[in-house]
Amino acid sequence: MRKKAYFFLLFFLPLLSSAQDHDVESYDKEFVWGINKNTAGGLIGGFMIRSSKRIGDKLYQSLGIEVVNVKHPLEVRRNSNITGNLFIYGKTNYLYAIRAQYGRELILFRKAPQQGVELKLITAIGPSIGIVAPYYIDYDADGRNNPSVSSRKEQYDPYKHNADFILGTGHILQGIQESKIQLGANVKAALSFELGTSKTSVTGFEAGFLLDAYTKEVPLIETADNKAIFPTAFITLFYGKRR
Repeated sequence: MRKKAYFFLLFFLPLLSSAQDHDVESYDKEFVWGINKNTAGGLIGGFMIRSSKRIGDKLYQSLGIEVVNVKHPLEVRRNSNITGNLFIYGKTNYLYAIRAQYGRELILFRKAPQQGVELKLITAIGPSIGIVAPYYIDYDADGRNNPSVSSRKEQYDPYKHNADFILGTGHILQGIQESKIQLGANVKAALSFELGTSKTSVTGFEAGFLLDAYTKEVPLIETADNKAIFPTAFITLFYGKRR
């Protein structure tokens, strides 16, 4: 009787353990959202959401959207000589990129149950919609050094506006109704590090490279060379759910 019990333990327990491990590690769907920091953005580059569905043992397909603020690499902040407020010298437009992405996620390394890191290779491609919005400044039009009397808000033109009479930057959404649409495409490759300890919750970060390309140059700074292609490195902190 004892020998039969030992045989049961030696033969069946590893199978049960393996089945439990597989149950913990595998999932069919995942939905994540995150905050992006990239080399072409500010302190917070933008936001992303992504939904993934399993199509193979270690392969998932994904649909995602990113919304980011893209800056010119030569942007320099200056202080107003009159008010001390900050403005970006020479900047004429903002670029807000809305990226739709269709991709693949390949699991390179599965984490052990309740510990370790899951490593995935992520690739994606899709269309980009660039919203080119005018960059407004608060300007001392008459040069009286009396903002309450002579200031007015206009789209910055470095050939028209004397930097000595700039009082600061307009509101962030000022002139958004004057925006122009610029079409393009994007492609990215990244590694995802999932650190969560729960089967249903996702926590981690994604790091990689992305290329945005538009059909024509985007005029961000009037006095500098403007480009249609924006290569960036990025890191995204993400959270989400899976099942």
